[in-house]
Amino acid sequence: MGESAWPDPSRCPLCGEMNRCAMEIARETGQAQPPCWCMEADFSADLLARVPAEKRRLACICARCAAQAVVQD
Repeated sequence: MGESAWPDPSRCPLCGEMNRCAMEIARETGQAQPPCWCMEADFSADLLARVPAEKRRLACICARCAAQAVVQD
C-alpha cells in the first residue's frame, strides 16, 4: 500500500522518471505551455505495448524512453 496515487501523470509509465509533458504541466499550473514534443512524436505500436495495461493512456512516455525505442526498432 506504500504506493501513492499511481499512475502519476507527471511520470513516465515505463521508467518512472518525470515525463515533462507540457499538457500535464499546464493542467497542474494553470499556465499555458507551448505544444508538447509528444504531440509530434511517432510512438510505435511496440513501444506502446510495453506500457503495462493498468497504466495505458494515463501518463505520457518520456522523451528518453521514446528515443531509446527508436534506436531499438
